[in-house]
Amino acid sequence: MGKKTIADSRTEQIRVVRNTDLNGFGRLFGGQLLSWIDEVAGATGRRHCGREVTTVAIDNLHFKEGAYLNDIIVIIGHLTYVGRTSCEVRVDTYKENPDGSRFPINRAYFCMVCMGDDGRPAPVPALVLTSPAEEMEWQAAEKRRELRLLRRKEGY
Repeated sequence: MGKKTIADSRTEQIRVVRNTDLNGFGRLFGGQLLSWIDEVAGATGRRHCGREVTTVAIDNLHFKEGAYLNDIIVIIGHLTYVGRTSCEVRVDTYKENPDGSRFPINRAYFCMVCMGDDGRPAPVPALVLTSPAEEMEWQAAEKRRELRLLRRKEGY
């Protein structure tokens, strides 16, 4: 099992908000956005692991701004941390203006488990960090992991 960089599994997806994606207030339905970002997190994890992954937890799902009909939504996923059989994927969502500028509307952290052919957790390739920013993200991910483990111990 080889080592991979964050760039190796970075995933970007573009969506256009349609009528069927709106809630009763005329904004992008949060559940629809969650579905889209879960797909990106899964694709990012799968690219890193080289096999299927499944979502086990979502941390810090934060809706910063709304999106509306015909807005272009850009969703970008990248790894922040790997453990023995799991990895954390950060997913950032932006609204893109006609001039190409982007504004953040959502950020979430997904804990994904790598799945073996037998349906059991499988080892995850190591992650090579190439910058101080990536090392800082790794350290923050370790803290989130500790909190997830504590919550699980408490029954959440």
